[in-house]
Amino acid sequence: MSKEYAKYIDHTQLKPETTRDKINQIIQEAIEYEFASVCVNPHWVSHCYQQLKDTSVKVCTVIGFPLGATTTATKVFEAKQAIKDGATEIDMVINIGELKSNNDSFVREEIEAIVQAADKQALVKVIIETSLLNKDEKVRACLLAKEANADFVKTSTGFSGGGASLENIKLMRQTVGPEMGVKASGGVRDLSFTKALIEAGATRIGASSGKDIVKDNQGTSDY
Repeated sequence: MSKEYAKYIDHTQLKPETTRDKINQIIQEAIEYEFASVCVNPHWVSHCYQQLKDTSVKVCTVIGFPLGATTTATKVFEAKQAIKDGATEIDMVINIGELKSNNDSFVREEIEAIVQAADKQALVKVIIETSLLNKDEKVRACLLAKEANADFVKTSTGFSGGGASLENIKLMRQTVGPEMGVKASGGVRDLSFTKALIEAGATRIGASSGKDIVKDNQGTSDY
């Protein structure tokens, strides 16, 4: 058992077919293993909050997920509603098309809008979707998130192929510096990879195989 790594893990369940029983399962696992948070779709935030409010486990949710292509106003509304429902961590997807169109001001201002909506009541993690970006775009996305005063940059949604890699975590850490959070998500299934990601600069791990990671089993994480 490697329970000391539990504090890094956002125990994640974001599949569209996720049932209430599955949500209850990850809640109980998060309590048992003392994970940093459960990461769920917005529909489940209130339910998770009611079950976790007297524990150390936080409720994390996703905004503009998984494409990042909803309007800024929609993302802001989602974030405010999620916080009202009990979320204290917000993982937002950037507008990837605008980043690739070199519309950096739009991307930065949208992240700023979510940070302002969170109003220090929730951490804001910015999903840059590394599998869809070249190196320059990854660097720009990280710098824009830092300029917008987000708390973390995050690799992936898990829905666009690819996932966390040591190369990307090292690049993201080098870009944002030592103070900002870096979350590795996508394909993290075992303890050895988790350790390597943390050594490379990750300060949070998103995975649906959190239980397998801390028990040092081979998992089946998609996220």
